[in-house]
Amino acid sequence: MLTRQRLNETLSRISQQIVLVVGDVMLDEYLWGEVERISPEAPVQVVDVQREFVTLGGAANVVANIISLGGQVRIGTVIGQDAGAEALLSEFARWGVPTEGIFQDPSRPTTRKTRILAASQQVLRIDREVRCPISPLWEEKIVDYVREHLSESAAIILSDYQKGVLTDQLLRTIINLGRDQGKPVFVDPKGISYQKYHKAHYITPNQKEAGQAAGMLIRSEEDVRTAGEKLLRELELEGVVITRGKDGISLIRRGHEPMTLPTRAREVFDVSGAGDTALAALTLGYLAGLELDEAAELANLAAGVVVGKVGTATVTGAEILAACAGTQNEADQKIRTLAELTEIVCRCRLKGQRIVFTNGCFDLLHVGHIKLLHEARSFGDVLIVAVNDDHSIRRLKGPNRPCMGQEERARLLSALTCVDYVVIFQEDTPHKLIAALKPDVLVKGADYRKSEVVGWEIVERYGGVVKLVDLEQNISTSSIIAKILSHHQPQEQKRGIDQKQEHDKDKVTARGNV
Repeated sequence: MLTRQRLNETLSRISQQIVLVVGDVMLDEYLWGEVERISPEAPVQVVDVQREFVTLGGAANVVANIISLGGQVRIGTVIGQDAGAEALLSEFARWGVPTEGIFQDPSRPTTRKTRILAASQQVLRIDREVRCPISPLWEEKIVDYVREHLSESAAIILSDYQKGVLTDQLLRTIINLGRDQGKPVFVDPKGISYQKYHKAHYITPNQKEAGQAAGMLIRSEEDVRTAGEKLLRELELEGVVITRGKDGISLIRRGHEPMTLPTRAREVFDVSGAGDTALAALTLGYLAGLELDEAAELANLAAGVVVGKVGTATVTGAEILAACAGTQNEADQKIRTLAELTEIVCRCRLKGQRIVFTNGCFDLLHVGHIKLLHEARSFGDVLIVAVNDDHSIRRLKGPNRPCMGQEERARLLSALTCVDYVVIFQEDTPHKLIAALKPDVLVKGADYRKSEVVGWEIVERYGGVVKLVDLEQNISTSSIIAKILSHHQPQEQKRGIDQKQEHDKDKVTARGNV
């Protein structure tokens, strides 16, 4: 059993691991909007596209999961020279992925899968791809890249989506290179014939794929064992890890009894990319010192988290630790970075959820804040609260503020059931956050006019709304501070405090802070 302590130690060692990934990368594109009419040209729905985003798919999703878990990566692949390639390279840059092993062939399109969604339902998927093998020229370039980076890499992952990058010749060459240099080779296989993966170390088919490759239909635990042992024997592997969706993960390996780990998913929204996540976690866990059965348990935990998200997704070490402890909804899990929130917001929108945003200092959390936050949450499905960091509060309110540090303020906010996520920002205003997250509803106190609310013009430009909430009267952080001080300072100082308070209403400034 993988304990939390061992898991924590393993995750701390993952950053030392470099994994060399070779395979078919693709771009997953999502367009979502509303359907309110039928086209006059044909009896089809007209989707009024309101938002869109792209994410990494295929072998690129394996790469993203390795980085998200804290590992390092090198990738060898072939893409096109088109708009999809530009978007893909931009995403790789955002993840900090080295791109010198990504070769561009102008004769091939970049694999791109576009999903059109309306009312949280997928209306249509459009695929742009070819499945023909890459030419010997590109095979040679990838092999040269593998040879150049294999010595620094701890393992090889071959992510095969049958889009033409992993030719039979390229697979044989890379597997032999891995064997010769003592680097474990993990394969996410595709197709019916698995002989092309002969003498790899580990393969990770799903249950259906394992059955097809073994030439049988899997209906029971015994069938899983039979199929796995057949693949293990015929391909001369070290182990077969079969992902089984709601039934967890089964592990068949030399010299050990087969075992099945039950799924750790709490709620399944989308299994897309779960195999990529499991493969990344399995490889990194093994490299970080886990036994294969423990690494499979780590993979199972990771997959259980990612199927609770929508679309191809990644998982972090913190999410796995929370899942292991059964605390995935603890308050601390709500505190996120802007990069994490950007992805979270995209996935929330795929589920048709309405995003609400508000911001402030929240120094000495009081009943006025609570009222505002509860009402803000009523305007949508997900409430994001942006909190000024300590430095920006000092710039805005003077050297004696804040009374509470940014981490304390963020944790207090995240403990509220009405708050879904908290982000700490360094700027004086949340302008950058609003532009990046594009909330559906921007909420501030009614002591503002709409024209004074930072970001109002951004929100209304893309169709969002600004809501002004009535505040509790005669309650502010400054009044609370003054009341506290009045009980502890000489009488002659109280008058000075009262006079200062008269001039300081603690009104949220036009910069957008409370």
